[in-house]
Amino acid sequence: MDTRNIQYFMAVYEHLHFTKAAEELGISQPTLSQQIRILEAEFGMPLFDRIGKKVVATEAGKLLREYGTRMLQAERDAKNAIKELQSGKLGTVRLAVLPSDLDFQLVPLFVQFKSKYPDIQLQAFSTIFVQDEVLNHKVDLGIGLQGPVDKRLIQIQLGSEPYQLFVNSASELADRKEITLEELKQHSLVMYPKGYLGRDLVDDVCKKEGFELTTVMESSSASSLLQLVSAGVGATIQPAGLLRQNPVQPDIASIPITGPTPVRHLELMYYADRFISGSQHQLTNWLIDYFNAINPGSA
Repeated sequence: MDTRNIQYFMAVYEHLHFTKAAEELGISQPTLSQQIRILEAEFGMPLFDRIGKKVVATEAGKLLREYGTRMLQAERDAKNAIKELQSGKLGTVRLAVLPSDLDFQLVPLFVQFKSKYPDIQLQAFSTIFVQDEVLNHKVDLGIGLQGPVDKRLIQIQLGSEPYQLFVNSASELADRKEITLEELKQHSLVMYPKGYLGRDLVDDVCKKEGFELTTVMESSSASSLLQLVSAGVGATIQPAGLLRQNPVQPDIASIPITGPTPVRHLELMYYADRFISGSQHQLTNWLIDYFNAINPGSA
């Protein structure tokens, strides 16, 4: 089986549209259709149902997508391993990171890493679907919230971090030494929309205590939430270390939350059954050391 045909199949599966897939691949639509027919003849089953202009993956197509992803990754792993052996140079690492960590925590680390290993190309992607990106082989490593044990993954705990309340320094709350979540029912809050990881962590703790917090404004960006706090629109509940790399925030005060407190548990993850290059080992070690340093004893 030619992996090129698998690439063609994956493009059609991604777009569910032959013309768009052909444009992405840089080939003609008739050529693409012919290659898909060759694959279907080889398997003896249709991979796509063509209903008018609509393209739908069959059960066979869904299975090939799962195994095809692994085949293409295996091919990339083999090429990377041989390339590394031939050149002695380090290559590319793709890293998926939660948006707030990428924006506020890890950039200084990346600068140090690039200075130490100039031959490694680091590609960092911001996403809330870290585990999915790793499992689908779209990235090599991921840093996300700790989830259930998955035998397909190597999962390394990076520590825990409580959430705090961030308020404008002119707020009536700014001088508080601590505060409970229930007290925040009476105050204006700016938060992530429901369904976002950070919001769900907070909502789950509140739900267990029998109440719900309401918001005056919502944003999917941590940077935007901090700007709203600075503007006095409302307070926000975020990981305590969000301002770690931006300590000079005279208009924002952080207040520890007492009683039931939202806590996030981070983990580093990568696919267990695949080649790990020297460059990926280097970055993995740096990330573990970095989080051990900022969260000593919490892993």
